[in-house]
Amino acid sequence: MSTEDTLLYLDGVSVSFDGFRALNSLSLVIEPGEMRAIIGPNGAGKTTMMDVITGKTRPDTGTILFEGRTDLTSLREPAIANLGIGRKFQRPTVFEMHTVWDNLELSLKAPRRPLKTLTYSATKEDRARIEEILDITRLSPRRDRPAGSLSHGEKQWLEIGMLLAQDPKLLLVDEPVAGMTDAETEQTAHLLKDIAGKHSVIVVEHDMVFVRELGVKVTVLHEGSVLAEGSLDTVSANKQVIDVYLGR
Repeated sequence: MSTEDTLLYLDGVSVSFDGFRALNSLSLVIEPGEMRAIIGPNGAGKTTMMDVITGKTRPDTGTILFEGRTDLTSLREPAIANLGIGRKFQRPTVFEMHTVWDNLELSLKAPRRPLKTLTYSATKEDRARIEEILDITRLSPRRDRPAGSLSHGEKQWLEIGMLLAQDPKLLLVDEPVAGMTDAETEQTAHLLKDIAGKHSVIVVEHDMVFVRELGVKVTVLHEGSVLAEGSLDTVSANKQVIDVYLGR
């Protein structure tokens, strides 16, 4: 596969902080519409990987290309977000006093210059898009409820919906099921599988039951580089992976 066929291409990416190498010649390829699970012990470089993709951290060396042509290492965070890369952090951040519907409407990809914002009114297409996101996130019955009244899991789904409202090409999702009930965890797996295909998704997660439910290719990071890749069964049988992560 050439780089032109990839959505995200990392090659030889390294980052050091005060002598500690957080990423060590990391290479990773994500295809359009692919969902990938990233696992690994604490300190493996998972968060730093997301930081360099989104422009929060500049790599010391290496190549990061988006859609085969755009060099992400030369861009700032807002420009990278505008390209179509959205990130969801572990703790949900929603507008708690506003309804679920209003949170989604505020997140829609639309002109945000002051005058445009003051005169903005949701179009028929906007409302249809919100309805679609409510269905995807299983939040249609909660549309008129304040976001602050939602369960922890529902807030996570709402924030994923708020990202979808920006119509990203790539979503980076950090430990989405932390603190969820078993039922919410299962629903989240279905939600992310519904999203993948139209969007590429990178899921960083520790919950192996959830990763198995996703049923996608798994990349194991260790000491800032890729230790193993393949199905969960394949990486789970890898002696090095067992020694550094799964056997703990």
